[in-house]
Amino acid sequence: MLFQFQEYLTFENIYLWINLGVLPFWIMLIVIPNSKITRFFTNSIILPAILASTYVYVVYQAILLDDSIFDTFKLYLNLDNLYTIFATESFLLIFWIHFVSINIFIGSWVAIDGAKHNMSRILVFFPLILIYLSGIIGIVLYWLIRVLYAKKLVFHD
Repeated sequence: MLFQFQEYLTFENIYLWINLGVLPFWIMLIVIPNSKITRFFTNSIILPAILASTYVYVVYQAILLDDSIFDTFKLYLNLDNLYTIFATESFLLIFWIHFVSINIFIGSWVAIDGAKHNMSRILVFFPLILIYLSGIIGIVLYWLIRVLYAKKLVFHD
């Protein structure tokens, strides 16, 4: 039975399950950001533990496939190396898990910060959508809205 489960865990299936799996968390952050249920699921260890386990499993599979783990560090040297690394399915999936994890963390922080500053859900709605889709653009939009809402300019919290 375990072997059958392992056959099901292809990189393609993992990618699909990650994308589908984070949607309920994002829906909670966008629709009901201040509820206890949202705080429990998005601010607990549940999602990071699932994503970290998936990350470790993909790294393990990459090692079994003889993908050179140490070649990953070459991605910082030039754009061609980055392209080469992303051409490997396992490393592409590892970086996708990284991207999804960081975005959900940032989205959770924005929802908490917006509630802390008594911002309406509508003001936080568009930055959360942009964080889900692009990350950094949503963060900058949230920061601008927060500066205008709080009427003070701060570069750190």
